[in-house]
Amino acid sequence: MNAQTLPDIAAQASRQALALDWVGMCGIALPIMFEGQRINAKADAGVSLDDGEARGIHMSRLYLALERLESETLSPTLIRGVLQQFLDSHEGLSNNAYLKIAAEILLKRPALISPLSGWKSYPIQISASLKQGVFHVELSVDVSYSSTCPCSAALARQLIQQQFVDDFASKHLDYETVLEWLGSTQGIVATPHSQRSNAKIRLQLNELINDLPFTQIIDQAEAALGTAVQTAVKRADEQAFALANGQNLMFCEDAARRLHRALKLNLAINGFEVQVIHAESLHAHDAVAHTSWNWIAE
Repeated sequence: MNAQTLPDIAAQASRQALALDWVGMCGIALPIMFEGQRINAKADAGVSLDDGEARGIHMSRLYLALERLESETLSPTLIRGVLQQFLDSHEGLSNNAYLKIAAEILLKRPALISPLSGWKSYPIQISASLKQGVFHVELSVDVSYSSTCPCSAALARQLIQQQFVDDFASKHLDYETVLEWLGSTQGIVATPHSQRSNAKIRLQLNELINDLPFTQIIDQAEAALGTAVQTAVKRADEQAFALANGQNLMFCEDAARRLHRALKLNLAINGFEVQVIHAESLHAHDAVAHTSWNWIAE
């Protein structure tokens, strides 16, 4: 039996004529090329089924079109080409094509003081569509950082001040005694609480940009926040991180505003939406802030 004699059930007419917004596959395992790295990804690929009389689409054609992503460096131009291939292979059936790619990129990050370095993983996502000939692409990336609560820092300082009064109010002060007190748990009776925090950044690219500036966005976000989580560290790095946290107190509102100001200066971005989440160490719930600029919802 040759291929020409095999039944094609998808080509049969539907008994319930109705167009569908999206038909395709989710969670397709896929290797992609990004900045010289070959990384594992998951793809969702689909098209609209605008011919309501058609029983279904040809999903294998979508799957085969994704092969281009295995060997070519990921870019908006490549993604648009794949979406166009989706439509070309469904001529007469579909007017709109969709592709979502989720992966994790690895960036090597240096320690703050020592010569150590280590790899950090950043979850990314690319959501693209080609609808009635209009191409649209959104990028998403998660950036982890540390945040020290300004309120708890102020309360800790007040307790330290009160302890100082209790210990030295009726004593003659001398340098050595105070220095020893400052380095002891007897003196530093309280510390502020910090939490691992996460910035979820979604952005829409300038249509003139033909790359995916994930590394640039990550660098920009981490510089604005000032306390990106670390990889390999020595004690000197840990101390530098403690200093950065102590001089960089922020509520979730502060973090959202910092990211807003930084991202707005990036000429590669047409619009963005940011959510920051501070996973509270004091409370059993999280503190969250949202901000956006020139964001056009799809």
